[in-house]
Amino acid sequence: MAWVALVIYFHITVVLIIMDTGHATLHYTRMMEATAAGDIVIAGLFPINEAVEEKNNSFTLQPQPCIRFSERGLILALAMINAIEVMNTSPLLKAMNLTLGYLIVDSCADPSTALRHTGDLMQRDNCYTEGNTSACGQPVMAVIGASHSEVSIAIARQLTLQMIPQISYSSTAVILSDKSRFPSFLRTVPNDEFQTAAMVKLLHIHGWNWVGVVTTDGDYGRSALESFVSQASVKGICVAFKSILPQSVTSHDVYSEIRVAATTIFINPKVQVIVSFAKSTHMRYIFQELKHQTLRAGQRMESMRRVWVASDSWSSSNSVDVNATLRDIGHVVGFTFKSGEVSSIEDYLSRLEAAGPEFTRNNPFMKEFYLQLNASKGFEDTKLISEAVQHLRQHTHAATILSVEMAVSATSQAVASVWRSRDSKSPGTMQPWELLKPLLFQEFEFRGENYKFDSSGDINLGYDLTMWCSDGGNNHFTEVVAEYHPSTNDFTYTNVSTQHIQDLQHIISKCSNSCVPGEFKKTAEGQHTCCYECINCTANYYSNKSDMDQCLSCNISREWSAEGSSSCTPKVVLFFSWQDRFAVALLTFSALGILLALMVSALFLHQRDTPVVKAAGGPLSHVILFSLVISYISAVLFVGRPNSLQCKARQVLFGLSFTLCVSCILVKTLQILLAFQFNPAVQGVLRRLFKPYVIASLCVALQVIACISWLVIKSPSHEIVLQPTTILEKCNEGSYVAFGVMLGYIAFLALVCLICAFKGRKLPQFYNEAKFITFSMLLYLISWMLFVPVYVSTSGVYLSAVEMVVILMSNYGILSCHFLPKCYVIIFRKEQNTTSAFRNNVYQYSSKTSESISISGSSVSEKQSIGRDFICALPPSLPAAGSLEYGVVTMGTSSTSLHRGPATQHFLRRSSI
Repeated sequence: MAWVALVIYFHITVVLIIMDTGHATLHYTRMMEATAAGDIVIAGLFPINEAVEEKNNSFTLQPQPCIRFSERGLILALAMINAIEVMNTSPLLKAMNLTLGYLIVDSCADPSTALRHTGDLMQRDNCYTEGNTSACGQPVMAVIGASHSEVSIAIARQLTLQMIPQISYSSTAVILSDKSRFPSFLRTVPNDEFQTAAMVKLLHIHGWNWVGVVTTDGDYGRSALESFVSQASVKGICVAFKSILPQSVTSHDVYSEIRVAATTIFINPKVQVIVSFAKSTHMRYIFQELKHQTLRAGQRMESMRRVWVASDSWSSSNSVDVNATLRDIGHVVGFTFKSGEVSSIEDYLSRLEAAGPEFTRNNPFMKEFYLQLNASKGFEDTKLISEAVQHLRQHTHAATILSVEMAVSATSQAVASVWRSRDSKSPGTMQPWELLKPLLFQEFEFRGENYKFDSSGDINLGYDLTMWCSDGGNNHFTEVVAEYHPSTNDFTYTNVSTQHIQDLQHIISKCSNSCVPGEFKKTAEGQHTCCYECINCTANYYSNKSDMDQCLSCNISREWSAEGSSSCTPKVVLFFSWQDRFAVALLTFSALGILLALMVSALFLHQRDTPVVKAAGGPLSHVILFSLVISYISAVLFVGRPNSLQCKARQVLFGLSFTLCVSCILVKTLQILLAFQFNPAVQGVLRRLFKPYVIASLCVALQVIACISWLVIKSPSHEIVLQPTTILEKCNEGSYVAFGVMLGYIAFLALVCLICAFKGRKLPQFYNEAKFITFSMLLYLISWMLFVPVYVSTSGVYLSAVEMVVILMSNYGILSCHFLPKCYVIIFRKEQNTTSAFRNNVYQYSSKTSESISISGSSVSEKQSIGRDFICALPPSLPAAGSLEYGVVTMGTSSTSLHRGPATQHFLRRSSI
């Protein structure tokens, strides 16, 4: 049985060893924490160390040690402690006799470490008694943190299992706003969609459309990159390259990736703007690598200058210091959360300095900070504490501290709200999930103003736009130059920002130069839309802004543009204008013609009883003059901006008036021929048939019918002809056949007049108008014969002028040939304007005619004695007024007469009335 006892002893020993090992492991993994007792415990996660040491050959359950102590993370933890102590002294909690405790742990900026610590926080009521603190055994009601989005996302999933409220002070990943996945997560800062919108707005304002992006391979970096690219593309901003760095700065491949990122930036000199969502440590390494590559390439340090658009993850960090000045690095434009006063934390640091080492009794992080500072400096205790506080003041960032204090204030007031509504005032009966409702739906007061989480659990106060300013050396400080307002997506610049903004305006970050107005961008297939060539807009297209994707079309009905135009030019409306010099000249002739016609008419009216006026046709001459006046008026209608009524009136008015004029001339010509050129027997018959006014009316009536048919079937109309650079307004004659019929009919009447005039070319001088009628009718016919080919071949403004010229020539031909000679006789040859002068002229004509008959008429001379036949035509309307009658008078022969018998004289005799 001894061996049995030995086996039992061995198993018991093994079990005890395993239990002791497990206990030792758990003891090792116990987290370093800063604690304070209270009725309600609030936990806090802060990156007091920036990373964990990675050991690839470690497969144990032991966590990796945290490295790189961060004064910035420590000051945030102290801000939470101070905020809780301030709330404990507030009337709100004092009235309830309620105190808040805290439990602060180090996340080490590592999701795994944070998850391990969060698991311990969620099991606080089951903690071991060994090393128990005053807060042990009390459940955590809420968690303030974490700082980085990757850590917050990791612990948010864990805290959601028990619906423990989590309020982050700087995690901005968009995904955390999804309440379906993170129902217990809240934050006192806006999500990255607003930050990336602010960045895009800044780039758009300065015209930077060719940028590079540096980010980290994590939830925050990927989310920010996706949000930025989607919003930038809407504004026409292109991402030239994306450099994604490992999340952990201790990763074995981080340096090679940083080298690649720096090389990418270095070989893209056109990319003068870099947007970075990386961590401050990443940026420090990138600046160092850029500096080394610049020096190795033998270039000046200024060649590495860029505009660095920094996200909130490193915009206010002091750990980006590198052995280079801002003059070498360029401009750093950063976005930070809205800042506030830091008097409360300053007072706390002052109390910390005054209290000495005793103040760090329950805060091991301060002890570690003192030890690290003392190891490097070797200060005495008093000197050490003062130096430590001075260091912490240098890392006091008002924006993040404000967010921490706001998170504590919101949690405290939610605790107070739940506490008031409960019947049981025992702290142990309160559950964490009870705080979510007042947190999400109730307002809380902070620094005299009321705030409320939105439906996504966010508080969006906007951003401060900061710029790094040099202190003259390698150090820098940040200065707020503008405020960004998410509601309006706009900036409000401060008074000190003028010089900084002017410096940024000289920076150009474009793949291609801007296309000036008059050009458009043409992008080759497969290239970025920001890389293009500029092409001139074609004719009748324009671009009125820089970098337009396509040219706009002019309204060709009213506008035009040449190639490469930046605007459309209104088309000039062309017509035969009143201001045209040629039009003025023609209008002057028209007015002169009207004036002359009226003056002649007045003269004829005054001299209506004289032989010249009677021989000119008497009342018929006034009709001719009236028709000429109307014809001159119709010519005026060819000038000016045409309209439909004007187009119809001008041709019809001319056609009817000139037809009346030619008809009257024809009637007058026929009347004279009837008196002198026909046999007396025939004359009697023709005299009864000859009705002057009826003939003229019939001639005009035919033209009226033609014009009415023209107006009814296809009348002239106003026409607009669109030309490349002008708009021609003219009259379309409608039916050119009808137009030709109208002119042809007048030409026919003129031709008849011409023939009759030729036949009466040997009439008495005072009655002989053949040469004048012939000349006027020839002028008319030749003018209109020339008009036809010219009219057909001419286009444009002066087409109306062509017809107007022909009309004026025709009118002046008739006025000059028919009336001006008679006016000359009336005014200057009054002795010829008498009845005796006319009789003498008729007798002279008769004598010449008789002699001609005697010489040429052989049959007469042979059959009878030669007699002198006098054809005497008295003026048609002599003072002894009466109707014309034809008669034969026998005159005795004189002693010198060669005729054997009495002479017979044909004459026109007036019967008295």
